[in-house]
Amino acid sequence: MFERLREKYPQASVFVLCFDRNRAALELLDLDMVPSERFIVVRSASLKDFVFDSVRALRRIRALGVDAVLDAELFARVSAIYSGLSGAAIRVGFHRHTQEGLYRGNFINRPVLYNPYQHIAKQFVTLAEAIDSTGVPKVKRPVEPGPPPLPRMTVRPGELDAARQDLGRNFPAIIDKPLVFLCPGAGALPIRAWPVSHYVRVARDLAKRGFAVGIVGLPEDGQLARSIQAECAGLVCVDLTGYTASVRALAVLFHLGFLLVTNDGGTGHFASLTPIPTIVLFGPETPVLYGSLSPNAANLHKQLSCSPCLTAYNHRQSPCDGDNVCLKSISPEEVLEEAYTLLGVSTRGESEGTPGLPR
Repeated sequence: MFERLREKYPQASVFVLCFDRNRAALELLDLDMVPSERFIVVRSASLKDFVFDSVRALRRIRALGVDAVLDAELFARVSAIYSGLSGAAIRVGFHRHTQEGLYRGNFINRPVLYNPYQHIAKQFVTLAEAIDSTGVPKVKRPVEPGPPPLPRMTVRPGELDAARQDLGRNFPAIIDKPLVFLCPGAGALPIRAWPVSHYVRVARDLAKRGFAVGIVGLPEDGQLARSIQAECAGLVCVDLTGYTASVRALAVLFHLGFLLVTNDGGTGHFASLTPIPTIVLFGPETPVLYGSLSPNAANLHKQLSCSPCLTAYNHRQSPCDGDNVCLKSISPEEVLEEAYTLLGVSTRGESEGTPGLPR
């Protein structure tokens, strides 16, 4: 989307309004068209901070005299309110038209038809096209098949060496072993979690073949990591939950690994900006819309009658009773087969080549 804006409007000044917790993810993109001073950040830790920063953000936006706003949200209504109060003459956003769900008010005047059959990344590009479109629906553009190309994050001089040295110093057991990462946490949507017992099976098999296994995640995922470690006694399995202090540090860490296995969520998308091969496990949501765009990624998903159940039409409120059969149906053996294919290791334990660290 940002690249298309640069192509269409090379003289435009682009600003980004986001919550503080999302800024780090955007900065991974190294958006040269959006320098740091053009980020307008709203804190969300407390109602007081949120209200104060919202008022300050809207004052700045109106003072800038913004011409167009792209509202990239599907669920949150606050971004629609920001759009309506921005003073911009052109306000682009997703719209339900005659569909159910998605209602977030009528603050936009360039409604883009949300398409549940097209990857969300391509739909963001459609938002950029809608600025000067006059069709109904606003944009009727041909969309290329296959995933759009992704940029790679720019690694700073010395950043990888420093990360490697710190990792070896803190976890000496992994030195000289090829490192794979598992991310068993599911954040605010536990229904998206692959069973921990499946992660244990994968961790043990990888570790027995000589790989070091690192469990990544948020600090609150530490119990998950310890439960996997307990089942990997005598094998090299380390707890890296809470180890990285930022999204960027996590992405840099991925440069040191051979493979990532993760639940559907932000971790897989951060990894797509790095060279690491990735397996992303989908169930309640679909890779058709949200799959990793990395050419080195495998998006695994079972076609169940009820999956996907989290959609823009139900505001991600699943009718599931918590028995996420869609994910339980993806067996550890299937994941291991895909993992060893990506790693270049035969299922008989014979290496198909000497892997090197991703560059």
